[in-house]
Amino acid sequence: MVEPTTARTLLARTARVQRDGRAPGLVAGVVRDGGLAWSAGRGEVPGDPTDVQYRLGSISKTVTAVAVMRLRDEGRLGLDDPLDTHVPGTPLGDRTVGQLLSHLSGASSESPGGWWERVPGGTLADLALAPEHVVLGAARRFHYSNLGFGLLGELVARHRGAPWADVVTAEVLAPLGMTRTTPRPSGAAARGTAVHPWADVVLPEPEHDAGVMDAAGQLWSTLTDLGRFAAFLLGDTGDVLAGSTLAEMAVPAGVDSSAPGWSAYGLGLQVLRVDGATLVGHGGSMPGFLAGVFVDREEQAGALMLANTTSGLDPLVPGLLADLRAAEPRVVDAWTPAEPPVPLSDLGVWFWGPAPHLLRAVGGGLLHLGPLPGRGGRASRFARRADGGWVGLDGYYAGETLRIAGDHLDLATFTFTRQPYDPAAPVPGGVDEAGWTA
Repeated sequence: MVEPTTARTLLARTARVQRDGRAPGLVAGVVRDGGLAWSAGRGEVPGDPTDVQYRLGSISKTVTAVAVMRLRDEGRLGLDDPLDTHVPGTPLGDRTVGQLLSHLSGASSESPGGWWERVPGGTLADLALAPEHVVLGAARRFHYSNLGFGLLGELVARHRGAPWADVVTAEVLAPLGMTRTTPRPSGAAARGTAVHPWADVVLPEPEHDAGVMDAAGQLWSTLTDLGRFAAFLLGDTGDVLAGSTLAEMAVPAGVDSSAPGWSAYGLGLQVLRVDGATLVGHGGSMPGFLAGVFVDREEQAGALMLANTTSGLDPLVPGLLADLRAAEPRVVDAWTPAEPPVPLSDLGVWFWGPAPHLLRAVGGGLLHLGPLPGRGGRASRFARRADGGWVGLDGYYAGETLRIAGDHLDLATFTFTRQPYDPAAPVPGGVDEAGWTA
């Protein structure tokens, strides 16, 4: 639970967003230690605020992405596989699974036909996809595509031999205990509404089965269930997904250059940089509903909101996380000594040409190579590989191999030496025999 003063701060923010945004009903919560630590409902909430269903919208995409990554981890597909390998016959056949997951496939933003969010959907064949539904070249730029996730849902269904909804329920929702998350409303559920822009009156929004587009936005859920999903995003993945796969999904791939702040997309996950904090999760909207769930892994906290309004709300989730961080910052574990993953003699200062870099051991058995403090340059963390080398995890050297060879380091064709351009080391191009001169 949170402290009473923190609870009042969170409630005050939530109440203001609901009032100023004129949402008929809004529920919100924060997550710590695996579950809801605070929750509240404002406006018309038909029942227990933690157990009323609202439509998740595009948060459904993250659930779809988890199902795809499970197939990848089973070896049934690769992220670089063309879509045609798994769902043949579409104009996006040469675009890869990974590009679809990260909105880099160039697929049109919406499916053809009527506005899929407001009219019932059919099968993939009913979409009658044509070349004009490919609007950009592959991997040219981030372009959010609901159609792309409809195709990923079809991929999941074909591999499992069952409808998308049945697959994600059996493989993702049920194992996480999200029993109140369903493809259609069930039990206590809010009514989707639009609020008139110039008057305090509302209009019901339609609800339906989106067919092949289900994977892009069909799910309904409660605050309790979405809180469990936030715990999943914080690393409590259970048997649903390996922690390393979840971390892979959160690595930014496509950058949304239209966002006012730093905003990117991984593999079915949005990654936001807000006031120095990195938030991972997803927002959602469908006619009549807005939703959001994001976590701050550094603080091991998450926040979420669900509302039954089509538009008009100020961002709430990042603000709740900022309030929680300010009022009750995480107390990190104490530092304790640990055996370094390499001999101490391998650590310390190494030179790339004349530029000094520091190789040091960091937590989790990793190495970090980067410039000395106050100096610009490239930096990356490295994890040990089975063959004795080290692979870059982030930064410029992500995916590149580091090898420690006594008097030098080999890294992506670069040689780091113990002295600037050490003539005794295998410096590419050699070292002038005259050496350093005034």
